[in-house]
Amino acid sequence: MEFKLLQDEIDDLVQLMTMNKWDYHGSVHVHEKSVRKNYKKGYYQDDRETFWIIDQGVKVGVLIINDISDSIPIFDMRLDEEYRGKGYGTKTLIWLKDYLFGEKAKIRIEGYTRADNIGMRKCFSNAGFVKEGFLRSAWENDDGTVADRIVYGAIKGDWESGITTPIKLNEVPY
Repeated sequence: MEFKLLQDEIDDLVQLMTMNKWDYHGSVHVHEKSVRKNYKKGYYQDDRETFWIIDQGVKVGVLIINDISDSIPIFDMRLDEEYRGKGYGTKTLIWLKDYLFGEKAKIRIEGYTRADNIGMRKCFSNAGFVKEGFLRSAWENDDGTVADRIVYGAIKGDWESGITTPIKLNEVPY
């Protein structure tokens, strides 16, 4: 697998975003006009880095790192339906940790997913992210429905030591 920065490949991006269903994102269907508009406005570049997820020359998805100037970035990963459930998500998250902690010297990575997105939750766990919070009614969908959200985190110290430290679940309330 390789990761290549998005360049002038808007047609490929439009195809990925519009030809797939995104059941666990705010919008299940993404429209070509919105992708092109966001691209033109700089959405995929402004304080972001956007990478193609490539396997044997095939673009299997896209990874958008948000808040790249911050010491604690977040991200959005989109995999083509054909490649979901085949390990690309976990491999991408491992690469993301190596890239952000190694090359970019970030201190923490946060990731959010809907509570019912079991596939993504498995990716987080398999890649060494720690489940840090369950947020009730915190994911608003374009259709007006609301879902629970889960936050996962990875920290540089764990990445450096190779040991994933647990969170303090039973901390005394103040």
